[in-house]
Amino acid sequence: MDAKLLEFIVCPLCKSPLTHKKNERELICKPCRLAFPIKDGIPVLLEDEARALPAEEEV
Repeated sequence: MDAKLLEFIVCPLCKSPLTHKKNERELICKPCRLAFPIKDGIPVLLEDEARALPAEEEV
C-alpha cells in the first residue's frame, strides 16, 4: 500500500482513518472493529467484504 494513499482512505461507514496491517493485508477501522481486505494491492472498502474483529483481537 502506498503510504500517501493511506492518508486519504477512510472507513466507508464512519469516516475514521484506517490502520494498515501489512502482514495480514488488511486495513483496520478501530471504531467499527472491521478489517477491510487488500486484494492484489487494492483496498476493498465494502462492508460485505470486511471481516468483523472479535472482541479478544487487539486493534
